[in-house]
Amino acid sequence: MEQQPLLNEHNKQEYPPMHTCEHIVNRTMMRIFGCGRSVSAHIERKKSKLDYRLTQAPTPQQVTQLEDAVNAVIAQGLDVSVEYVTQAEAMGRFDMQRLPDNASDTVRVVHVGDYDECLCAGNHVANTREIGTFKILTHDWDETTKRWRMRFKLTECF
Repeated sequence: MEQQPLLNEHNKQEYPPMHTCEHIVNRTMMRIFGCGRSVSAHIERKKSKLDYRLTQAPTPQQVTQLEDAVNAVIAQGLDVSVEYVTQAEAMGRFDMQRLPDNASDTVRVVHVGDYDECLCAGNHVANTREIGTFKILTHDWDETTKRWRMRFKLTECF
């Protein structure tokens, strides 16, 4: 059955498979490149983009490694779950800088199996098998800002 976009609390349409894939890409980037989570994200149904701060441009082999690693995680069929913790409990465990000033004392943590966990208010699939296949479409490197941008899509799962 095809996933339909959902509206989040900001009335922004979200596509749960793409948003959940973003979590997996972020953790995989952290593991392969030792960087932080994306510094900028534009997540849409048809294609999305993520920006990362890196010390150098990824090699073609690293781009292939990233794509293969993300698809391997998706194929594991990991359950996606939610946990609520206080901001005090989240300190030191998560980057709190993106948390809005008016956030409640309780924050939402999204888990992708035991692969990733992060603060998130978005909509997600119940299991990674609902995501489909991750494909990097294009990517570019900005030497001045040390920013690597990737554009990607998901093929529908059947």
